[in-house]
Amino acid sequence: MALHFEGTQQIKAPLEKVWQFVLDPNKVAECAPGFKSMEILADDHFKPTIAVGIGAVKATFTLDVQLEDVTPQTHAAMRGRGNAAGSAVDMKAAMDLRPISADETTMAWTADVNVSGVIASVGARLMEGTAHKLTAQFFDCFRQKLEAPEEAPEEAPEEVATSEAQTPEAPGT
Repeated sequence: MALHFEGTQQIKAPLEKVWQFVLDPNKVAECAPGFKSMEILADDHFKPTIAVGIGAVKATFTLDVQLEDVTPQTHAAMRGRGNAAGSAVDMKAAMDLRPISADETTMAWTADVNVSGVIASVGARLMEGTAHKLTAQFFDCFRQKLEAPEEAPEEAPEEVATSEAQTPEAPGT
């Protein structure tokens, strides 16, 4: 079952911050619904494990993802494929970033996903709606993380001199 998705996201964060986030597979994965674990093989090659449920059918995919066609701060694409018990997925996605202002970035993205096997045959009529819901959850998280105010570095707590006067115990007490 072939699915095509595309959209545009307005992110209230500078281009550099968005780009750094996009290139960090661990940060991106934190926003992926069903994310289980990540194995980073290289800066542009990683293997996330993601659990997906379409209706009554549940599957855990370990994906092999490779970044490609990267133009710093403006464009990145990726290809991925993975298998789960009785199911498989192949996907390619791309995104283009464009600054709107010093503090806001637009992301235009596309994704083509081909799902086969049990999850496609049993969950076919629910798949597109579920995919749209999961995509919305992903981008809500993505924006929240990027738009959150920067945390100021924690200052070391001041040493509070506590003079606990030890009174020697009197003999016999």
